[in-house]
Amino acid sequence: MEYIPAKSIVNRTKDPSWFGTEYNMNIYRGCCHGCIYCDSRSDCYHNEDFDQVKVKADALRIIRDDLESKAKLGVVGTGSMSDPYNPFEKELQLTRRALTLLEAYGFGVAIATKSDLITRDIDVLSSIHRTMPAICKITLTTCDDALAAKVEPYAPSPSRRLAAVERLSAAGLFTGILMMPILPFLEDNPENVRDIVDRAADAGARFIYPALGMTCRAGQREYFYQKLEEEFPREDLSEKYRRRYGPRYECPSPNARALWEVFQEACNRRGMLYSMGRIVTASRRGHESDQLSLF
Repeated sequence: MEYIPAKSIVNRTKDPSWFGTEYNMNIYRGCCHGCIYCDSRSDCYHNEDFDQVKVKADALRIIRDDLESKAKLGVVGTGSMSDPYNPFEKELQLTRRALTLLEAYGFGVAIATKSDLITRDIDVLSSIHRTMPAICKITLTTCDDALAAKVEPYAPSPSRRLAAVERLSAAGLFTGILMMPILPFLEDNPENVRDIVDRAADAGARFIYPALGMTCRAGQREYFYQKLEEEFPREDLSEKYRRRYGPRYECPSPNARALWEVFQEACNRRGMLYSMGRIVTASRRGHESDQLSLF
């Protein structure tokens, strides 16, 4: 395990409308889930050896000092650049110990992960949830374990993730799905979208937030195309992407408009939240407003 220096870890977010997160926290750098589409591979992040997980040295002391210095309570997001529940977390327990610090200092949390290891920390998340929002976001782009093994080769299977959603929901935690990215030409079909909504609802998820397409830029693009050629040699997918999107950053599904209607219908039928404003409002329901105000 390589340790890298850091001056600060809990920082103000650029977009607090994203699940109501006022702060962002990443203890790890890099990820070993091997997702072929990951935006964090992009050159702009200067994250060399992305598949090797690194840890920010003295992370817990830095997080404690960061939290002590904040003039305002809020929700701390984690998982934006690297999964906080990578395989090393099982032994290191840095994410778990960081959650106990958030609880001690009165902060909420919004976690994004592909790992069912999050269920280990139901006790701490439940303690946070008593006074502040605790939002559990599980990424799911397909319920097909075989397809997921190709596009997310080292992440826990969709079946395991849905089982985690069921456990988190049963514990009373505000839990839902990040349905992103839905990969063009692979996952952008009505059957896949309906399946995700129905399986998530059956597991007790409260919300689904979608991205009907993906991002693709320098560094990420080359890796993605190479993996498409390796995993789907007969479909000529990399050439389809080149012809349709060229060097564009945003790559929406060609079926995005029709898929959005399918998605809305499925969510409305199952009573699932899917607009960011309503998700944030629901996540804060039951928490007094003064808990998110100045000390």
